[in-house]
Amino acid sequence: MSSSATKPGLHPAQRRLLRLVASFEFTKGIFVFLIGLSAILLVHKDAWVIAESLLALLHISTDRHSAQLFLDFADDITDARLWTAVRLAFAYSALRFAEAYGLWKQRRWAEWFAFGSGTLLIPLEIRELMRGITILRSVVFVGNLMIVFYMLYLLRSGRRGAALPSTGAETPAGSGK
Repeated sequence: MSSSATKPGLHPAQRRLLRLVASFEFTKGIFVFLIGLSAILLVHKDAWVIAESLLALLHISTDRHSAQLFLDFADDITDARLWTAVRLAFAYSALRFAEAYGLWKQRRWAEWFAFGSGTLLIPLEIRELMRGITILRSVVFVGNLMIVFYMLYLLRSGRRGAALPSTGAETPAGSGK
């Protein structure tokens, strides 16, 4: 039995593409979840010392402006800020996992969620591109646009009525109505 929120009739290629998007969202959730776990590991630690060690490990000179910004950021971190970051990371991960599940199961609500959350990111991505075009920023922007347009395609496709449950009050054939 199919749920009323499930999209019947997706072609195998569409189903594979939807599952690819679901896998991407799941991967984003895992990544941010791991960042949250890393933030927990920094609680009650001297973040500046850890940041300096990380820069040394990566052979990045502390004389660089970006390295100084990183060290200043690490110096300003408090346990309260870390716990806030952990909560935000876990909440974001939960949203990504829910979206991934819904897309994997072809739920219409998940398509709306993916469309909305992707659309909200477009202005931020454009702002980042205006600060400077890089390969990473360009790939993220184009990838997000592709996902948003694919979700829009699925939402606007001709299966709108197919997802509605049957009421059982169909007109009998030959009744003249």
